[in-house]
Amino acid sequence: MTNNVKIAPSILSSNFSKLGEEITALNSSECDYIHIDVMDGHFVPNLTIGPGVIKSIRPYTNKIFDVHLMINPVMNILPSFIEAGSDIITIHHEISDNVFDCINFIKKNNLKAGISIKPTTEAKEIIPYLELIDLILVMTVEPGFGGQKFLSNQLKKIMDIKDLISNRDIELEVDGGINYNTSKQVIKAGANVLVSGSTIFSSKNYNEAISKLRGND
Repeated sequence: MTNNVKIAPSILSSNFSKLGEEITALNSSECDYIHIDVMDGHFVPNLTIGPGVIKSIRPYTNKIFDVHLMINPVMNILPSFIEAGSDIITIHHEISDNVFDCINFIKKNNLKAGISIKPTTEAKEIIPYLELIDLILVMTVEPGFGGQKFLSNQLKKIMDIKDLISNRDIELEVDGGINYNTSKQVIKAGANVLVSGSTIFSSKNYNEAISKLRGND
């Protein structure tokens, strides 16, 4: 089972003073995706990187850029992130834009589209998107800052969404407080893509950390 689990290191926890080196290290690691958290200081109370940074690190790796846009409104800035070299773009259900228009725009540009929900949003809210999306991202912390404690009350939501996905070709991603213990819990609940920041970047051996998160002790 764990062989099917994908690991997406979140560069929010990387050393930004040597970001190119960090991306190069991830490129030679066994991670599957590189997770890029984009925050606007409005939808969530923090500011992070923009499309210019994504464009600047794109030449350092051929790994899949898994870009999570915690931005509202988002439609007007989608072209910038598409042009910057994103492979998967995930937007939030809770935004004020028409979510379907945003998903269609991402798909029209031949990228994979994801939908994310905050901890207070119920699993049933993703039902209208099930025939359109490639990925569902369940936040297991309140989005905005890295290093937060995992919200265990989200495990049932992961299981419920796994049931809703059924046999559809949709990845179930989890982000927030993922470490060697919580990774086991979310895999058991049905997640197949794990976002992890500080657990990987605080490790001296990225591959060892990635393997342990996958469930290979």
